[in-house]
Amino acid sequence: MKLSQFKFELPEEQIALNPPTYRDECRLMVLHRKSQTIDMYQTDKKGKPLKGEDKQPKFLTFANVIDHFDEGDTFVFNDTKVFPARLYGTKEKTDAKIEVFLQRELNKELRLWDVIVEPARKIRIGNKLFFDNSSTMVAEVIDNTTSRGRTLRFLYDGPYEEFKRELFALGEAPLPHYIVDRRPATPDDQERFQSLFARHEGAVTAPASSLHFSRELLKRMEIKGINFAYLTVHCTLGNFRSIEVEDLSKFKMTSEQIRIEKECCELVNKSKTSGRHVCLVGTSVEKAVETATGTDKLLKEYDGWTNKFVCPPYEPGVADSMIANFYLPMSTLIIQACAFGGHELVMEAYRLAVENGYRFGCYGDAMLMLND
Repeated sequence: MKLSQFKFELPEEQIALNPPTYRDECRLMVLHRKSQTIDMYQTDKKGKPLKGEDKQPKFLTFANVIDHFDEGDTFVFNDTKVFPARLYGTKEKTDAKIEVFLQRELNKELRLWDVIVEPARKIRIGNKLFFDNSSTMVAEVIDNTTSRGRTLRFLYDGPYEEFKRELFALGEAPLPHYIVDRRPATPDDQERFQSLFARHEGAVTAPASSLHFSRELLKRMEIKGINFAYLTVHCTLGNFRSIEVEDLSKFKMTSEQIRIEKECCELVNKSKTSGRHVCLVGTSVEKAVETATGTDKLLKEYDGWTNKFVCPPYEPGVADSMIANFYLPMSTLIIQACAFGGHELVMEAYRLAVENGYRFGCYGDAMLMLND
């Protein structure tokens, strides 16, 4: 497929700069793949739209997602934990302000980190960066990895756990640039840009579809007998990387580290083989599951890296349903959503979303894609 097939006009005011007050109160659009129909409104038992006090139809909210699932169904979540990856330092001698974005730790003992720096032209091998007024957190550039990538060695005199705690205390929630270019990150983002079930530290962006699950919704799902299966995908900045080729078959996805354990496989495969629903929560889970699905259409254990780019036309292997946010035009994320829901149906949903004032991005609204 061509990149231009995923282009649409998105008014800037529909990019969600802040999360909803409650996690599960965003709008939900439901897409039915076989019937090629789309639901936006809450209905009564006769299927007629319910109306609010303003006499307008009431939109579905994310809390309505539970209405489509029952006992024995399985939701597959990404339990990666986002760390405060964006720091601001100053360059020695010039005091120039430098943004340092931590990508991943390379060596625990040597305190080496793979980072991205902005503006990169000012940062060369041998430069030192200072991150606090007391000069206790200092880093030296020891290598250039890409045009903006650098390897930093942190020169911190203290035990490792103390170093890690102090380093992360200097950081902020790594919101995407389409948010932080419009408003600064706040302490509240440390909580809201993180799922409630985040356990394994390593992500530099949140699996956005997971952000909609509130404690109340998770408890209601548990009471209903819905299974929770967890896998880990450490989401990278590659999710926001611009695609610079028109022919998507030539695009190379950034690799991400994934881990799928036996318990997750057993829950997913039991639901699959017993004819129950398996729902993937987000494009990161979609990528991991499609990487680790065998020829028998069952999920296998996996511990490693994947650069799989799930692009339409594509036939999902294990799952029959998926949750995704409304993403930005021509992003890897919208393409992966289209791979599951079908290009025409998903792009029609995007047209309706723009027309009806839905919110887009990590803090935006969501869609549920069903195979009915």
